[in-house]
Amino acid sequence: MSALKDRLRADLTAAMKERDPLRSSTLRMVLAAVTTAEVSGKEARELSDSEVLGVLGKEAKKRREAAAAFAEGGRAESAEKEQAEAAVIADYLPAQLGEAEITEIVRAAVEQLGVAGEGMKAMGKVMGVVQPQVKDRADGGAVAAEVRRQLA
Repeated sequence: MSALKDRLRADLTAAMKERDPLRSSTLRMVLAAVTTAEVSGKEARELSDSEVLGVLGKEAKKRREAAAAFAEGGRAESAEKEQAEAAVIADYLPAQLGEAEITEIVRAAVEQLGVAGEGMKAMGKVMGVVQPQVKDRADGGAVAAEVRRQLA
């Protein structure tokens, strides 16, 4: 069993004992998503820590997108709840890369591949090099935007 999944379960138990409704409900949702990922496909299997991190990343992204949609729709209370859930999930994710770090990683990849003047047709090559380096530590949309900016 993955150490991260064990930590999630232990933290759920602690949150239930502390009667923390936000944390316990969020951890329940996350563990349900992990279990769903484990049983999806042809046969059930245990997820590795990196796969559990992937599920956590997807769940955090769902919360951020829902918070933005609720805020846009004028439902501030629901947006705050989604943001609070995203903050709980963020405790289990690796530290996110800043804009400067993403810029530097993309710049290094463009130099390494030698595609500085090729324009947008080189985007796939650059993303192929950059994605493994930023996996679970940066939003894919932000990375793609930076690649577009540097290739333009």
